[in-house]
Amino acid sequence: MSVRSEKVASVIKRALVNDVNNLANEHSAGLATITSVKLTNDLHIAKVYISIYGGNAGPGEFLDVLESRSKMLRAELGHKIRLRYTPELRFYHDDTLEQMEHIQELIESVKSPESDKIDSTQE
Repeated sequence: MSVRSEKVASVIKRALVNDVNNLANEHSAGLATITSVKLTNDLHIAKVYISIYGGNAGPGEFLDVLESRSKMLRAELGHKIRLRYTPELRFYHDDTLEQMEHIQELIESVKSPESDKIDSTQE
């Protein structure tokens, strides 16, 4: 990404935080965090990555809510920031935390009791 697109992405992220959190509270989606925003080179499409933790609604359900309200969020974004063209918003689930937890579980499961015995005898 160019420097300009990174700056615009940062501004978009800050502008969307409150609206996304309000929607998460309305729909019992738990804690919704915008992890990153990536813009296309022409700044016409913003890919918004959201991490969702806890709550009654699943990530897919909340992303559907965001998609259905994307025009409203885009209009709000247009009022908050001044750009020649307000980018189209596309929402994606950022499952990095779940992947990290899964990898940690795999690492823990690979540790065998024999390796623990070897470590204790070396001490």
